[in-house]
Amino acid sequence: MVPTQIPLATILRDHAAWLEKPDTGRQADLSGMTLNDTSLASAVLRRAILVGTTLLDSNLADADLSCAKLEGADLRRANLAGADLSGATLTATVFAGAWLQQSNLSEVCAAGATFKQASLDEARMLEASVNDASFFQATAVGASFHHSRFYDVDFTQAKLDGAIFYRSRLQHVRFAGVSGAGTSFGGAKVDHCDFTRAVLRGATFARAEVIQCVFSSADLRQCDFSEARLRGGDFARAVLTGARFGGAVLKMADFRGADLTGARELTSDQLMQSVTDDATILPNGKRGPYLKNSGWERPK
Repeated sequence: MVPTQIPLATILRDHAAWLEKPDTGRQADLSGMTLNDTSLASAVLRRAILVGTTLLDSNLADADLSCAKLEGADLRRANLAGADLSGATLTATVFAGAWLQQSNLSEVCAAGATFKQASLDEARMLEASVNDASFFQATAVGASFHHSRFYDVDFTQAKLDGAIFYRSRLQHVRFAGVSGAGTSFGGAKVDHCDFTRAVLRGATFARAEVIQCVFSSADLRQCDFSEARLRGGDFARAVLTGARFGGAVLKMADFRGADLTGARELTSDQLMQSVTDDATILPNGKRGPYLKNSGWERPK
């Protein structure tokens, strides 16, 4: 480890030399150091070691932290807007309240990381591996999560409007109470996830595989489930007015108590695969349960 008495500017200079030619410099190792309120804007810390480093309220805007080791680092309220953290190791890293707008978090490994109340608007987290992490009340408007894997992750009450989870794998993820107008789960595998009370107006699940998910009391107006494969799932009291279901498989999808008023492209066979009851409002406005060949699947 680099001794803490060495000036930070010297550490950064030696690290730059090491990146250029390893035998002429020295890799930055800031492990265990306390660097609160430090200005490191645009700093080049690629492949640096920051295990357990404390950087509360520090300015790392536009910094290069790609492939850095940040296990257990504490970056609460830090400014990482535009920073490059691609390929970084973020095990148990704390970003609570941090600013990560337009940051690059692609290919990170974020086991046990905390992004509570962080701002990730327009951030990129492509092909990332995220498990046992928290995005509670985080803001990630327009963020990109393409091809990432999320397991046992908490997005409760997060703002995800316009976010993209294209072809992501989401298992046991909690989206309860999220705001996600226009969010895309196109082509994703969404397995045992909780969308209770989520507001997902105009969201898309086109060509997604949706397995035993809970959408109770969710706002799913104008959502696109075209060619989605729904296996089970609880839509109790969900509002699906104007939603699209062309080519979808609705095997045992539970629409008891759901509002399907004006839902489009539903067929008699699809509704027979699902579960409806006398509290279900069918596409033509009539109360269920759905009767085969009744024509009630056609909106007025």
